[in-house]
Amino acid sequence: MGRTGVKVSALGLGTNSFGGRAERAAAVAILHRAIDAGITLIDTANIYTATASETIIGEGLRGRRHQVLLATKAGMQTGEGPNDAGASRYHLIRELEGSLRRLQTESIDLYQIHDWDPATPLEETLRTLDDMVRSGKVRYVGASNFAAWQLTKALWTSDRRGFVRFETVQPSYSLADRAVERELVPLCRDQGIGLIAYFPLGGGILTGKYRRGQDPPRGSRAVIQPQFAKRLNDQNLRLAEEVAALAGEAHCTPAQLALAWLLRQPAVCSAIAGATSVAQLEENLGALEVKLSDEVLARLDEISRPFV
Repeated sequence: MGRTGVKVSALGLGTNSFGGRAERAAAVAILHRAIDAGITLIDTANIYTATASETIIGEGLRGRRHQVLLATKAGMQTGEGPNDAGASRYHLIRELEGSLRRLQTESIDLYQIHDWDPATPLEETLRTLDDMVRSGKVRYVGASNFAAWQLTKALWTSDRRGFVRFETVQPSYSLADRAVERELVPLCRDQGIGLIAYFPLGGGILTGKYRRGQDPPRGSRAVIQPQFAKRLNDQNLRLAEEVAALAGEAHCTPAQLALAWLLRQPAVCSAIAGATSVAQLEENLGALEVKLSDEVLARLDEISRPFV
């Protein structure tokens, strides 16, 4: 995981569906199967399903907390008040205490700032994170949804002030979204930052379940969370068709092919793949067995180049 001495599983478990599209019993079953399969990185956030995700994970990890690296986030809107969002000391300390309580743990292994906060000085945010690490309540800190210039500024501030630094960054990264390759990936490789990719399947686009001219499947994210329906444009769905065709040649599913490609990319230390069932998790795990030829890699690079 970046410059740290901590090792994480190539596939991490994303849990933004826990307590929502995956109700409690299904979520706990997914969590336990993931751990049994060797997944060590469990990623959540204080806002996922109105805190239910953290609560379910806390319950599901009883007796197994030592087997995983637990990552959560703070900074997004949690309420109607003026201080219910952002990366201020006030907000972060309050949210950390809430996450620790819901996750039933004494420390967070990776505490991530969920988004850039232009209203709070970086010195305040980083000093707060430094205090959290020194207190033992946080082990490492990371950023999520930061642009390359924002992460660079944070690294410089940490170096200049002697604060703990961001060891990871979590952006959207997939065959359907390669924008991070322009600046963020080179920065991560230069500075030893571990890149933890979210939306490795493009929010479901690369699974092959969405098709041009057809309505989204019942119960899918595009139906339950309509904002994802915006991704169902012709360009994305055409890419999904091309990935599916290549997956047939590679004797794997489209999702497995997309994950296998992502895990081959420089700077990526883990890909956060969510699941709403154990069967879906098993399919994702199958990506670890996919062998990609140079020809298939070149063709994947070619068909996804418009998404850089």
